Amino acid sequence: MIKNEETWSNFIHDFIEEDLAPGGAYEGMKVHTRFPPEPNGCLHIGHAKAICIDFGTAEKFGGLCNLRMDDTNPTKEDTEFVENIKRDIRWLGFDWADRFYYASDYFPRMYECAVELIKKGLAYVCELTPEEMRQNRGDLNTPAVSPYRDRPVQESLDLFARMKNGEFEDGKMTLRAKIDLASGNFNMRDPVIYRINHMAHHRTGTEWCIYPMYDFAHPIEDALECITHSLCSLEFEDHRPLYNWVIENLDLPSKPRQIEFARLGIDHTVMSKRKLRTLVENGVVGGWDDPRMPTLSGLRRRGYTPASIRNFCERVGVAKVNSTIEYGFLEHCLREDLNENATRAMVVLHPLRLTITNYPEDKTEDFEVDNSPTRPEEGIHTVSFSRNLWIEEEDFMEEPVKGYFRLSPGREVRLKSAYIVRCTGCRKDENGRVTEVFAEYDPESRGGNAADGRKIKGTIHWAEVASAVSVEVRLYDNLFAVADPEAGDFMEALNPDSLLVLEGCQAEPYLSTAQPGDSFQFMRQGYFCPDEADSSAEHLVFNRSVSLKDSFKRKA
Repeated sequence: MIKNEETWSNFIHDFIEEDLAPGGAYEGMKVHTRFPPEPNGCLHIGHAKAICIDFGTAEKFGGLCNLRMDDTNPTKEDTEFVENIKRDIRWLGFDWADRFYYASDYFPRMYECAVELIKKGLAYVCELTPEEMRQNRGDLNTPAVSPYRDRPVQESLDLFARMKNGEFEDGKMTLRAKIDLASGNFNMRDPVIYRINHMAHHRTGTEWCIYPMYDFAHPIEDALECITHSLCSLEFEDHRPLYNWVIENLDLPSKPRQIEFARLGIDHTVMSKRKLRTLVENGVVGGWDDPRMPTLSGLRRRGYTPASIRNFCERVGVAKVNSTIEYGFLEHCLREDLNENATRAMVVLHPLRLTITNYPEDKTEDFEVDNSPTRPEEGIHTVSFSRNLWIEEEDFMEEPVKGYFRLSPGREVRLKSAYIVRCTGCRKDENGRVTEVFAEYDPESRGGNAADGRKIKGTIHWAEVASAVSVEVRLYDNLFAVADPEAGDFMEALNPDSLLVLEGCQAEPYLSTAQPGDSFQFMRQGYFCPDEADSSAEHLVFNRSVSLKDSFKRKA
């Protein structure tokens, strides 16, 4: 992860430094942030940016960061998502120690806060239906209307208690804050702060049938945990006056400051949990961890590393205006990391048999391959070589085009780390398809260098037929065919070629010991990893993490 003064400083840190300075709002206090995901789905790359900001800010200032599950809406929340969220945050390299909380821990205190507001004349029970509320919302020139706004305090207290006791059906009543029906900020036009929902909660079961709205619950949670800086995405900027109103009108132990930053947008994907859930539930993808998904579990399964994601988030920076980043830049950050750290190996994706006719039939020899050209300490592994090899179909052309420097009749190529061979011909089936290529090797060229100094323009990879292991390779592309799938119906923008499965690929046996979390550069092919869900010793499956070619263009 890149940390320097230019990239690591941002406007949030500037605000915090002002708050910590002599005379500042938090002079002498320890910076305390929080990351509050809702456990109704898996975290995605946008959450990774928020995680890096929340945990990274606390880390920079020697402070603390809480992890809090925002489970105030039981509709889609699940314990399974809670565990996935924990795993993803730890995978990125962050830890909350013992500072793990649930919003539902505070349900009793939130209820007390609501009662406090009613008693102060700052909240009332409203019987408008959602449709009636929309009709009475007003506009910039017309105040909102609520016929229940002047309901007596005791009546609201009684009705709110009966709401809690389950006497009314869903949607029958709400509790609204009494603020300003003529406010130019519609979030302040007596917003709903409690609603009825007779659905069992993943932690509290049926203990509660009323649940606080996020805008009411969030500032209370922050204040109870003594959060100093509540960092959230830009869509909550218009909600900040309500956040502050709740803090100012309740007896709470602290007064957090909310600061907003721009959300992370990436082209060729969607990051709405609702839309990601639709992809999962409609079977468009194999689950939340499908390698085409922008979820952290999907990116991990595809072969993304924590370092590449954290580096990406750091280099994108913290802005005040929403923007869209090229998906190619995320791939660029991964490619940079894997180029340094991935182990090299040879895998033939589209096998074509190569027979070296002048190589002894009963001979086998081993060649050494560097595990990493940039890190000699990673050592070497050996590959077997014999008369019968697999090469890529595209590495032979019977009638070569201009600029083609691989195998064709009469031409020489270098077999990576082995010998120079000269093509002598090929065999075809009844349909004219090439099924076998013939060549002769130069015994004096062991290691790939000609003894007479002749120049060989082409080098190709290979796998020995006798020792190679058959593997499945999955080639992934963008899930959406257009840069902005949300410009229209995102389900109509799906890329039909987002996954290509190749069976019967031939890999050097070194890869048979690959484990989830390992990264490999398949020479001339790209970067790959074992599929953590489907790969096994009996059936090896590798996912392409990213291609070798970098399509991202640095801006001058």
